Amino acid sequence: MHAAPLVVGFDLDMTLIDTVPGFADVLRALGAELDVDFPVEEMTARLGPPLDLLLAPYLDEAAIPAAGDRFRELYPDHAIATVPALTGAHEAIAAVRRHGGRVVVVTGKYPDNARRHLDHLGFDVDHLEGWVWGVGKADALRREGATVYVGDHVHDVEGALAAGALSVSVLTGGCTREELLGAGTHVVLESLGEFPAWLEEHLLDLRLDALEADLRSRGSVLVAYSGGADSALLLAAAVRALGPDHVAAATGYSHSLPQVERDPARAFAESLGVDVLTPETREMEREGYSANGADRCYFCKAELLEVLGPLAAERGLAHVATGTNADDAVAGFRPGIRAAAERGAITPLRDAGLTKAQVRAASRRWGLPTWDKPAAACLSSRVAYGVEVTPYRLGRVERAEAAARSALDGLGLVDLRVRDLGDLASVEVDAGLLPLAPEVEAGLLAGVRGAGFEAAAVDPRGFRSGSMNEAL
Repeated sequence: MHAAPLVVGFDLDMTLIDTVPGFADVLRALGAELDVDFPVEEMTARLGPPLDLLLAPYLDEAAIPAAGDRFRELYPDHAIATVPALTGAHEAIAAVRRHGGRVVVVTGKYPDNARRHLDHLGFDVDHLEGWVWGVGKADALRREGATVYVGDHVHDVEGALAAGALSVSVLTGGCTREELLGAGTHVVLESLGEFPAWLEEHLLDLRLDALEADLRSRGSVLVAYSGGADSALLLAAAVRALGPDHVAAATGYSHSLPQVERDPARAFAESLGVDVLTPETREMEREGYSANGADRCYFCKAELLEVLGPLAAERGLAHVATGTNADDAVAGFRPGIRAAAERGAITPLRDAGLTKAQVRAASRRWGLPTWDKPAAACLSSRVAYGVEVTPYRLGRVERAEAAARSALDGLGLVDLRVRDLGDLASVEVDAGLLPLAPEVEAGLLAGVRGAGFEAAAVDPRGFRSGSMNEAL
C-alpha cells in the first residue's frame, strides 16, 4: 500500500490572478473598435464564464466569433503586465510543491493568454489546460489525476465534483459563500492565503486515515519500537486501529541504545496498554557492524529483524513494523531500510506518506509526549565510518553527550551530537546557539574531554542530522 500522489488543480481567473483590471481594459479597447459601450463593471463582476457568453447580450450572434478572436488578439497588450497574482497564490503552489505534489491549471481562458499570465508571474505549473468550462473541466482533472480542484466560481465546483475531486473554493471571485456551498463545494476559504494551512491539515487527515486502514488490514503487529517520535506514533496508531491485545512493542537492548532512552520509552508503551518486549540484540558481534563501514546500519537492522521476527511468530503477531517515514524513503543512503525490507518488515508510516513533520503534527494532535522529542539516532551513528565500534566508544559518547547537555542547560538546546572521530570529539549543537559564549564553550569541552576524549571542538556548522554521511 502506498499513498496516492498529490495533484492539485487550480482555476486561473480570480483564483490565482486578479484578472479584472486587464479584462476591463480589453473590453474597453474592443468596444471602441466595435463602437459598442460595454458595461465593463457589470461584465467583470463575476468573471469565469466563457467569453462568448459574456459578449452574447451585447452583440449579434453572428458577430460574436470575430469579436472573440479580436478580444484575444488585444489581450496580450492590455491584460498581462497589469494583472497581478492574488494574495497567497505563489504560496499555495509552493505548499503543493513542499509535499511533492504536481500543480495543474485548468481554466476557461484561451490557452496562449493563460500561458502568458503563468510565465509573467512566474507560476511553477506542471500542466496547463485551457478553454474548458464547468463540467468540461472534469476530463482534464481526471486525466491529470487531480484529487483537489481550487476555484472561485460555482462552475468550478461543478468541474471538481464531476471529476470526483475535492472542491475547494475561494471567495476572491464574484460568488458568495452561500452560492458556493449551495453548489456543493467541500471547503470555502477567504483566499489562497489560507490554503497552505488547510492543505497541511487535509493531507495529515488523509494520511492518518490511510495509516489506520493499513494497520487494520494487518490484523496484528509487533512494532520495532525505539521510543522516538516515529515509532511512538506508529505504536499509538496500531493500538487505535487494532486494540492493545493485537499489538506489542519490542525494543532491542544493546550498547548502542542510550540508557537515558530506555525508561521513558518503556513507560510510554506501557501507558498504551501493550506488552513491551526488551530482547537483547548482538549487532556488536556482527563483523560488518563493528567494522563500521558505510553499511553499518544494514547489519544493525538485520540483527534487530532477525531477533524480532521469531518473537512476533511466537506471539501470533502477523507482522513486524518499523517506524520508517516517507522522508526516510527519499533521504538517500539508508542501508538499514534495505535490510528491514529484505526481512519482510512493513513500513506503515512510509506507505501512508507520512513525513517527519507530519509525524510530529499527528503526535501533537494526539497528545503524545514524543511530538517534539529531538531525533535520537543510535549511539553508533556518532562514530566516524572506519573507526571500530566498541562498547567503550559508545559509553564515552553517551557520557560526553550527558556532560554537554548539562553544560548547555537553560540555553534552549534541542539537538546535540558528540561525534567520535577517533581521538577527537566533534560537538554539534543547534546552529541558532552558535557561537557559544567563551565560558560556556570552555565548560562544554571540558565535560566532553572528561568523558574520555583526548581533544574536543565545537563544529561551527552546528547540528546536522546524518552529518557522518557527508564524507561518503
